[in-house]
Amino acid sequence: MKEKQTPPPLAVNLPGEENFTKKKNRHKRIRVVAELLLLAIMAVIIINLFFTLKTYIPYASADADAEDHGFIAISYFGVDRMGDTSTLIGKDQLRRHLAELHRQGYVTISQRDILDYYQQAKNLPPRALYLMFEDGRRDTAIFAQEIMEDLNFKATMMTYPEKFALNDPKFLMPRDLREMEDSSFWEMGTNGYRLEYINVFDRYNNYLGELDPLRFNMVRSYLGRKYNHYLMDYIRDADGVPMESERHMKDRVAYDYMRLRDIYEEELGYIPMTHVLMHANTGKFGNNAPISAANERWIRELFPMNFNREGFVLNRRDSSLYDLTRMQPQPYWAINHLLMRIKYDTNEDLEFVTGDRDNRRAWDLREGALELRDESLLLTTLPEGRAYARLQEGSELRDLNIDTYVDGNAFGAQQIYLRSTPDLSQSICVSLVNNVLLVQETQQGSTRELYREKIPVILGETIPSVPEDRRDAMVRENEAFARYAPSPVSAEEYLGRAEEIRNTPVESVEDGAEPYEGEQSFHRRSSHHLVIHLRDNALTITLDDVALPQDIPVQVSERGSIFLGGSWQGEAWSQRNLADDVYDAVFRKFQVTVGADDAARQRVVYTSEYTGWEKAVHRAEEIWLKLVEWFIKL
Repeated sequence: MKEKQTPPPLAVNLPGEENFTKKKNRHKRIRVVAELLLLAIMAVIIINLFFTLKTYIPYASADADAEDHGFIAISYFGVDRMGDTSTLIGKDQLRRHLAELHRQGYVTISQRDILDYYQQAKNLPPRALYLMFEDGRRDTAIFAQEIMEDLNFKATMMTYPEKFALNDPKFLMPRDLREMEDSSFWEMGTNGYRLEYINVFDRYNNYLGELDPLRFNMVRSYLGRKYNHYLMDYIRDADGVPMESERHMKDRVAYDYMRLRDIYEEELGYIPMTHVLMHANTGKFGNNAPISAANERWIRELFPMNFNREGFVLNRRDSSLYDLTRMQPQPYWAINHLLMRIKYDTNEDLEFVTGDRDNRRAWDLREGALELRDESLLLTTLPEGRAYARLQEGSELRDLNIDTYVDGNAFGAQQIYLRSTPDLSQSICVSLVNNVLLVQETQQGSTRELYREKIPVILGETIPSVPEDRRDAMVRENEAFARYAPSPVSAEEYLGRAEEIRNTPVESVEDGAEPYEGEQSFHRRSSHHLVIHLRDNALTITLDDVALPQDIPVQVSERGSIFLGGSWQGEAWSQRNLADDVYDAVFRKFQVTVGADDAARQRVVYTSEYTGWEKAVHRAEEIWLKLVEWFIKL
């Protein structure tokens, strides 16, 4: 007999329970929607990180101009996150460069477009850009990819096939190159089989012979201009006499090109069409007729085009496909530096950028170009010329204070004019020029020098003597050979030499030896904090918290304007950029105040520094970037 089952109790809604249930269900729905939204955002981020959804769209044939404008070629050494090295541009600065070219109408062209331009007489868009990145670095591809996609730009990635076998993680491997090609934003090119240096001498004419990039970078700071690329000359001894016959030289050159050919065909299935001869600007294909003929033979056999020069940006139809030219922008170039170079190479009517327009209106630009960005005033000179601008606010100041960071490169002139007439015929000028602090006074067009001192002397830095610098060079050179020696015995021998040289006494400047001055390179970075007080007939200057020994008496006492200036200095040199004739003077956090010596009681006439909420946001961004950089460098 079945037990009688008791039916379940009826659900009874207690007071308020129905509202609680509705509220709970609503929270569940909100949570589910939020979770789905978060998952969608994460999916988008992952897809953007690992997949390319955009496709490069070439310029339309209708965009080609009936008039022949040629094309410009720009080549960057490489890209990294911050751009604080001597060769690699930061990703944000690269974006600024390329975005401005895009804004001014430049479109990228392909290798096939160049060949059709020369071989089929097909015209190009009026502002055609052939873009390259050299050395085949992995970080270049990582940081440039998003920029290329956003701007619809296509570029050629140059590589050294020798790097493939070494499997160096800093460089792109064949599988990476194939993925880049598949993205449609990249083509492949080559810098040659390998990067190697021959006939290397230090600046004291000590013969170092052949150096690979690792040894070369260790001793770079002690080199002058006497070195060459592997394919540019005979291999020579310390007296400059060839150590190989012409036949041996030809075999050596042929080996590099055959290795290049074989590796590319095996790894990529083809030989890249674009070749860049390292180093450029030799006159033809090498430093003498036999080496030039050997290189030319192989270049013409393997490649349909060759970039043979650096410095000039424009290529026209009357150029040779084997003598093309490119310009290599440097990491420190302001946007207007890039535009200035292109403008005067092409005669195109380019528009210089001004940056912060509200702040920019405070300045009357007289010559060159001026951009205000990130608390800085960037004055870009004319080629082999100058730039200067007048502060319009407080144009009739007499006594004043100026506080600024001067961030332009060490070689070049960065000038602050005080109590100046509109034509600069009367002024007091404080300038940092070629690593020297210089004060001059001009009256009725005649200039006299009030103060001159080398910046290292002002800052109390130890200046080595020529013998000390020569000794340091030899120590470093032996350490470089020891680090990459072929055997422990050889390394021990080099280290022993380094130690012996280090312990050899030499004359210092205090002993009466000649101080080491050094040759100036216009790539040398510099940053100094400059504070100026002008009161009546006395000028007081502090540089990096070091006060000059005494007040400087001045005669110009009338009220006048403040000018900022910059000028190119033609005596500088660079082994890798032979034709850069533009200079950027950079004044960061430039502030003019008047009033008492007590900073709290001074009135601000002008400042480029952020204030208020904008300042707080900017400082937070700076801290975050420094923190990221610190973690990256760990």
